[in-house]
Amino acid sequence: MRQSPHMMFGSDPSAVAGNRLGADLVRRVWAFARPYRARTVGFLAVIVAAAVVSLAPPLLIRRIIDEALPQGDEGLVTLLAGLMIVAALAIAGLSLVERYLSSTIGEGLIYDLRAALFDHVQRLPVAFFTRTQTGALISRMNNDVIGAQRAVTQTLGAVVSNVVVLSTTLVAMAVLEWRLTLLALVLLPVFIIPAKRVGRRLQAITRESFDLNASMNTTMTERFNISGALLVKLFGRHDDESREFTGRAARVRDIGVRSAMYGRTFLTALTLVGAVGTAVIYLVGGRLVLSGAITLGTLVALGTYVTQIYAPLTQLTNARVDLMTAFVSFDRVFEVLDTGNAIADRPGAVDLVAPAGRIEFDHVWFRYPAASEVSLASLEADVSAALSEEPSAPVLRGVDVPIEPGQLIALVGPSGAGKTTMSSLVPRLYDVTDGAVRVDGVDVRDLTQESLRAAIGVVSQDPHLFHETVAANLRYPRPGASMAELQEACRAARIHDVLIGLPDGYDTVVGERGHRLSGGEKQRLAIARMLLKDPAIVILDEATSHLDSENEAQVQEALAESLAGRTSIVIAHRLSTITAADQILVLDEGRIVERGSHDKLLVDGGLYAELYHTLLRTEPVS
Repeated sequence: MRQSPHMMFGSDPSAVAGNRLGADLVRRVWAFARPYRARTVGFLAVIVAAAVVSLAPPLLIRRIIDEALPQGDEGLVTLLAGLMIVAALAIAGLSLVERYLSSTIGEGLIYDLRAALFDHVQRLPVAFFTRTQTGALISRMNNDVIGAQRAVTQTLGAVVSNVVVLSTTLVAMAVLEWRLTLLALVLLPVFIIPAKRVGRRLQAITRESFDLNASMNTTMTERFNISGALLVKLFGRHDDESREFTGRAARVRDIGVRSAMYGRTFLTALTLVGAVGTAVIYLVGGRLVLSGAITLGTLVALGTYVTQIYAPLTQLTNARVDLMTAFVSFDRVFEVLDTGNAIADRPGAVDLVAPAGRIEFDHVWFRYPAASEVSLASLEADVSAALSEEPSAPVLRGVDVPIEPGQLIALVGPSGAGKTTMSSLVPRLYDVTDGAVRVDGVDVRDLTQESLRAAIGVVSQDPHLFHETVAANLRYPRPGASMAELQEACRAARIHDVLIGLPDGYDTVVGERGHRLSGGEKQRLAIARMLLKDPAIVILDEATSHLDSENEAQVQEALAESLAGRTSIVIAHRLSTITAADQILVLDEGRIVERGSHDKLLVDGGLYAELYHTLLRTEPVS
């Protein structure tokens, strides 16, 4: 199994600095690879078999030189040459079997790790995603998963192969002539010492190369999405961005040249020392042949074997770095898989069946969890900083609210008062710190998340659309919805006429984050998607904030029809949109300071009246 110079010295030496290959990690890797144990054993057995078979050709050459040729036995020459062909065919066949086993093991591991990571990560609480760098998380899904695969197949296979080849070759050499075997080993340090120096230099520049590549990947990810591209254009920073990027790219280029030269120097040294070693063996061995101590065939066989021991020995001097680098990938994958999930179904959680939509906030207190509870330091922007173990200050303070089925409740208040936080507790995006949130009389923590969220529809201020067709985005909550149902929901949201005017109608790709649509069109599409879900509870978080007066009036009319019979929680800064609410809750610093109808709150002359009259100057009253 041939390796490049980079692989000889470890693919990411910086990752192994100060680490040890712990027995617990090895046992966990072996446990994770349980479905592939039989194949792994077979893979290693094939490597051993190939190494043993590769000993045959030099021994057959020895017999040809020492027996067949001196005796003039053409039949023996033919037989021995035929056996050499058989050995070559056997080695080729074993190589194919080895490759098949390594690929099925490796690709199977990639599949298992990616599936496990994706399933685990997408179930983690929202708090995890508010702190995590997306690029770092994707790197775990891609680079580290592939590194873990390499640990089991390429790296482990290379170490086993090198050990077996070295052991069997040295045994064969010692059996043939122990003095020349010792001579070959005496020459080994002459090569290993410079190889280690080259390895250290390659480690340093490879580490820098990885850091620069990671930086360039981050830059491209941020600048090539639509929001980043717009920011660069609007601030006219094209030349500055190009200079910064090309500066790092130039450094990577220079490192690539240096790395190539170091690698070629190493390979040249390998070839040179191998040639010198072979020459010394023939020099000393030739004298032994002339003295009659050994045969010519033995010398030729030894000369062949000696060229086979230098590369494995050199690679084994770096085996620890190679193994540590590969197994660190497993460690980093397990780190994500071990991330705790506080928002999980309790044992015995029940389904919310035929939801009526009654919601109760019972003396609810809430603090956002500490960073150490929901995040990983290695996935944050400053990986060297310790995660805080302190939760936030109280965001909600003793909130008591009963909401009856079918009621429209409006949440208003200054920015940061806790409106969105309060609405996030209903679908259990977060868990309360104290108190309880109940739906139909059952604590949401005692309901299965799937059934709870199936009963709730949410439209946010900045609704997310996938880079797919309009129809695919609409069908996300109901994959089996018919086109007639899509159109009915879109008519209710006053977006159907816009969609049929697009180049491909409902098959139009909306672009990244729906950028091909206006803000108001995205919100109406999100409302249509919510209506298609047909939830018992609806949460609208600034859902009409991007609409002009005409469109807002249309959507308000549509919502009035569509929300009839549903429990609705509406968050709005544009207070003219919630004047018809059954009850308005005014929050300030996490407490409900006022509650009542629009008219009553205006008469009371409190915070709501102040907010209403202030905003009335800047928005039309509908």
